[in-house]
Amino acid sequence: MDCRFRYSLLILLQMAAPSLAGQTTPAMPEGVTPELVAQGKKLFSGAGLCLACHGPAGTGGIGPNLTDTFSLHPATLTFEGLVKSIMTGYDTETSESGQIMPPRGGSSMKDPDVRAVAAYVWTLSRSATVR
Repeated sequence: MDCRFRYSLLILLQMAAPSLAGQTTPAMPEGVTPELVAQGKKLFSGAGLCLACHGPAGTGGIGPNLTDTFSLHPATLTFEGLVKSIMTGYDTETSESGQIMPPRGGSSMKDPDVRAVAAYVWTLSRSATVR
């Protein structure tokens, strides 16, 4: 490969990098840190009981897949909406899809734990670089 070609390729990659980075790394919601996400992942797989319905990787089972961009409940598209949805759950009257979920997923999680689980769940449908 000649020197001019390598130089041109390097310039193109440098120009593309900022736009590619913007596409693959969405901003974390305010107050969400990598540590909070890690705590939420542990709760999701343990005391939060989330994996019982959503599966160990959040890909679904009894409950919906949390790893795609489709949402049964539009409120869950924002972080705060997701927190509220986990806190209050969905019964047959409040569910827009007919899919039910008990408040706090049927667990005894405290409010800070719910926020941690929501932080982890929020990352599931986002880029792998956020996780």
